[in-house]
Amino acid sequence: MTTRQIALLACTAALAASGLGAAAPTAHSRTVHWVRPGESIQKAVDAAGPGDTVLLSPGTYRESVRIATPNLTLRGSGVLPTVLVPGTADDSACAKAGNGICVTGTEGRPVSGVTVHSLTLRGFAKSGLWASWTDGLRVRQVIAEKNGTWGIAQQGSVRSELSHDIARDNGDAGLFLANTVDKEGGATDTHGTVVSHSLLSGNRVGVTVRRLRNLSVDHNDMTGNCAAVFVVGDESLPRAGAMTIRRNHIHANNKQCPKTPRLPFLQGSGIVLTGTEDTLVANNRVVDNVGDSPLSGGIVLFKSFVGALNERNEIRDNVALRNGKADLANRDTGKGNTFRGNTCELSEPAGMC
Repeated sequence: MTTRQIALLACTAALAASGLGAAAPTAHSRTVHWVRPGESIQKAVDAAGPGDTVLLSPGTYRESVRIATPNLTLRGSGVLPTVLVPGTADDSACAKAGNGICVTGTEGRPVSGVTVHSLTLRGFAKSGLWASWTDGLRVRQVIAEKNGTWGIAQQGSVRSELSHDIARDNGDAGLFLANTVDKEGGATDTHGTVVSHSLLSGNRVGVTVRRLRNLSVDHNDMTGNCAAVFVVGDESLPRAGAMTIRRNHIHANNKQCPKTPRLPFLQGSGIVLTGTEDTLVANNRVVDNVGDSPLSGGIVLFKSFVGALNERNEIRDNVALRNGKADLANRDTGKGNTFRGNTCELSEPAGMC
């Protein structure tokens, strides 16, 4: 054996020992599944594995879609719109529930890492997108419009990112985030869910946050709703709160919505906190929200309708002008709520401007 052959054999042996010369274990290769109008999105989703992308050509799709595969991406392609609307012959569970897209895990086993991107979800009886028990859900550049209840809604979900979306003209909230929708209970920790850079208009409420903790609502534009931001807590423990509402532009939310069994009529409400603790409301621009509801005003603290008080919330460095009944209103008897550094003209009680 020559000196060169001996050196080559030694090098090969070293590579094998280190694993660098061995064949890498075969992993699921990430696949793009193309779907065109007239084809089934659900079939492509069912065929996809974790890490795959289901890519929709522009056009209109008449169906609902259920996603339960982790790390799956569903997105539209191209500059022309990709629209999902109800299908008359769709008898799937998601369609029967009145939803456009359902991202569903279970309480014991959340579905993780799903992305929904660049789609329009229109005209569904309940929600454009419904997410239940998810971890790390990302909903980006989605338009949810003219849906019967919510534009984009989720329960039991953590670490979500809802960003650069448009939710308009939905029957209830444009964006709805809750611990659960079918039972009472203490607030749950979202571990940093973010609602950001979205346009919310023409809904009953722009963003509803119900019985949650540890999330942020920032850099959104909200107009033409009955109320822009509504944070809901109650007497359950843990209490709702420990969140940030920051750098939003909230203007002319003057649509009038009728009362419900739990709430009076809504009109002219910018940011409303009920039964909330340890929440920061800062650096928002809240202007021209005018109404005559008990909840009307620029930034309003109001005890919840089961009697839970707001406590230790900080309202600071906001611009709140031309709102009626008041720019800042503390209509609560909770302790430790502070108002400082705000620009305003009229407050309840007087002296907070």
